[in-house]
Amino acid sequence: MSPLHPAAGQAARDRQQQLTKPTGSLGRLETLACWLAERCGQVCPPLPQPGIAVFAADHGVAADGVSAFPSAVTAEMVKNFVRGGAAINVLARSLNAPLEVVDVGVASPLPADLPIVHARIRPGSGNLRVEAAMHATECRQALEVGRAAARRLHAQGATLLIAGDMGIGNTTASACLICALTDASPEQVVGLGTGIDAAMRTHKVAVVTQALARAHAAGACSGSDWLAEVGGLEIAAMAGLLLEAGALGVPALLDGFIATAAALAARAIAPDAADWWLASHRSQEQGHQLALAALGLEPLIDLGLRLGEGSGAALAVPLIQMAVRLHNDMATFAEAGVSNAA
Repeated sequence: MSPLHPAAGQAARDRQQQLTKPTGSLGRLETLACWLAERCGQVCPPLPQPGIAVFAADHGVAADGVSAFPSAVTAEMVKNFVRGGAAINVLARSLNAPLEVVDVGVASPLPADLPIVHARIRPGSGNLRVEAAMHATECRQALEVGRAAARRLHAQGATLLIAGDMGIGNTTASACLICALTDASPEQVVGLGTGIDAAMRTHKVAVVTQALARAHAAGACSGSDWLAEVGGLEIAAMAGLLLEAGALGVPALLDGFIATAAALAARAIAPDAADWWLASHRSQEQGHQLALAALGLEPLIDLGLRLGEGSGAALAVPLIQMAVRLHNDMATFAEAGVSNAA
């Protein structure tokens, strides 16, 4: 992983003491600016420029009735992304952020001329309840798909990376990963996903329980093991983007439930990568707070979101940019001729 710059972080904290405001009066906006300074090596960090990759894949476990939507929606939403009609499209346009859509494992065939990144490894994962979601080789390939996306976005000037998701059934896979990597129970982690009812949630808890038992019996122990056994192709790609962010020395902004599941797997693979991640928001999905706590992250906003696509992370970007503007552009007491506290 890229090294941090503690001296720049301390200099940024010293600057905060000299700005024309009571110390600490801007709360977490102050620590955000200093966090970024410590990572870029500059007392006054440049304004973060977001870049977004939405990874799409299907999940074999969707056949077990764990989602309110059919698997066909994954491919349909990919086409909606291309048309610019999804929430993440609106947000990316508002941020002037590059947005790429990556097919890692959509089950339904997509036209070869569709303007997306065609990186399909297989047409959907296996049904994690009864078999591994993917082979170890496929998991490594999916991780590399995410790493490559991070490099492309960085080459376009992105200095704040966001991984979004699209995949019917992926809250089930994410619940499995969060349980496996935090020791939380399925009952604690499994939520309502795309809007299932209480009976479907009970069924979903049972599916996650069975999947975890099967994976344990198969000998899963490492982060990559768990990704292969109970993860998903797009979740592995998201983990790859997070790992590459640390390697590139570029901060990454986590979205919601799916992103934190990917982050837990990525941290299990390379713990130091987590030094480069921020949590954008607290999802309405009930297990998200458990995942955030396990990562030691406090989200910036809580708006009751549960959409995915990277939407919660995109919404938090202006807040981070304002933190940097305040840190960089406010006058110091000396510059303004204002008396400092005694």
